Amino acid sequence: MKGKVVIITGASSGIGKALAYEFAGHGAKVVLGARNQTQLKEISEDIKQKGGEAAYLTTDVSNENDCKNLILTAKQKFGKIDVLINNAGISMRALFQDADLSVIKRLMDVNFWGTVYCTKKALPYLLESKGSVVAVSSVAGIKGLPGRTGYSASKFAIHGFMESLRIENRKTGLHVLMAYPGFTASNIRNTALVADGSQQGKSPLEEGKIMSAEDVAAHIYKAVIKRKTSMVLTGEGKLTVFLSKFFTKWLDKLVYNHMAKEPGSPFK
Repeated sequence: MKGKVVIITGASSGIGKALAYEFAGHGAKVVLGARNQTQLKEISEDIKQKGGEAAYLTTDVSNENDCKNLILTAKQKFGKIDVLINNAGISMRALFQDADLSVIKRLMDVNFWGTVYCTKKALPYLLESKGSVVAVSSVAGIKGLPGRTGYSASKFAIHGFMESLRIENRKTGLHVLMAYPGFTASNIRNTALVADGSQQGKSPLEEGKIMSAEDVAAHIYKAVIKRKTSMVLTGEGKLTVFLSKFFTKWLDKLVYNHMAKEPGSPFK
């Protein structure tokens, strides 16, 4: 990755922040996008102080023009684009029957359309460099999770989009990777939307007992290097993939019971 130009969305915290340090640590020039300008500036300056190269732009990926400007920033600053990592995303925690439809729309705008907008704007440059486009998905993009209808829907949509993109580009040299982390210690659960669209504010999980964002970033880095098409992390995630193929009804029961045990679960 030395000298490669890597764009990362959702780069102000969690997996995105860890990806910024992971790729910069291997000599990549990173361009960071997120809504939190203060955090982006701090991360970018820290990477520079460590001898790396970084740029940033305040970006709301649900805004097509913001995505365009992020891509142009990378091109103007470093002259090319080699990797785009679509990581920005938000989650939810509410029963569909209780959720305001604006919550579902917000998740689709950020998670799905953010991926589509950034990929569309970056594609000409990625085709030129025979580079990589990555989508950071979730086990929720493999198995629908109760209480996360909008989140799972957005991740399933990304899966279909990326798979189609990969097949379209079999002869162009474009590398397309779907990354499926399991539950990861990050800010996404704290900022998850509840039924009325407000933020949950507190994670229902014991963050210290799940995979770190740094571990996820290291796995994604290796998958980009090896130009893998898919990457499923954690034993729980791999088991979910297996069971979803052969034991669907049993998996439904397991998932329901597991999610119902969360503190403050919206269903029992």
